[in-house]
Amino acid sequence: MSEPQPSASSQVPLLWQPDALLGESFDQAKLGPATLVRHVPAGARPEPRAVVLHVHGYNDYFHQAHLAHAFDRAGHAFYAVDLRAAGRSLRESQVPHFVGDLREQAADIDEAARAVRELHPGLPLVVHAHSTGGLTAAWWAHARRNTLPDGSYRGPDLLVLNSPFLDLPGTLFERTVGTVLLRIAAPASPHRVITSGPSVYATHLLAANGGRWEFDTRFKKPGGQPTLALWMRAVRRVQWHLWVRGFRIPVPVLVARSDASGPDRHDNPRLDEQDTVLDVEQIARRSRSLGADVTQLVVPGAVHDLSLSADGPRTEYLGKLFAWLEERL
Repeated sequence: MSEPQPSASSQVPLLWQPDALLGESFDQAKLGPATLVRHVPAGARPEPRAVVLHVHGYNDYFHQAHLAHAFDRAGHAFYAVDLRAAGRSLRESQVPHFVGDLREQAADIDEAARAVRELHPGLPLVVHAHSTGGLTAAWWAHARRNTLPDGSYRGPDLLVLNSPFLDLPGTLFERTVGTVLLRIAAPASPHRVITSGPSVYATHLLAANGGRWEFDTRFKKPGGQPTLALWMRAVRRVQWHLWVRGFRIPVPVLVARSDASGPDRHDNPRLDEQDTVLDVEQIARRSRSLGADVTQLVVPGAVHDLSLSADGPRTEYLGKLFAWLEERL
């Protein structure tokens, strides 16, 4: 399959306005079909050591203000992108998260990376990406492995993948024969529902249900976001490329995950200490095909988004992430 192509450089200035979802110390600006969010720390700050771009996953958007504050305390400028049809970027006519080709979302990452590099010229770019965003960001980094004819490099300088969606949980039949059938049938029925149902994971995280975190349930739905045929085909095409051919990401990659997976059910007593969305062993296996310099970080007791884990695992994740950045920067 063809790889994402570089976006054309734009001279249109970003029009920043206060971010209504996170409020004080956050701004947002439209970036084509996507939305760029920035953290604006109060008071004087030393020159940042790097600029971080966060990429969310499926049934998700950027809401982790504490993550931005943590990167700020570690000395890094922080930005996040809400991809097209997600979160702040969702339009009334759109099906949430629905794209027929991950090159569309890769183009959003490309444009966001270009924008933050222009805002912070000369600083290393760290892309921090979660779940499906981790898959798309890894593919984008693979596609950006070479310099452009003008000698510029458009990929990340460091890539952090937080529980990336590198393979489809399920049986071997579902992941092979099922994928072939999906590839044939999806164009004819692009909106056919492949899976649906509540997200016990999101339900458990929400403060209103006794969890730790506040988020807008229009954009991260406890009721779940159905997966549609053409979207799933787009995901499987990129995962298949990783499985069969591998990626050649030219920069250091940190792949972080929980130490255990479990069922996404209310009767799971370990909902607060397992990845109940993806298979962590699959993440471990597939991450070996990302590039030549891949470090695996296993965080005991973490949930699917390690940055939303309980205090202990979350502190361990961020501490080891920042130590890795210090070493590699």
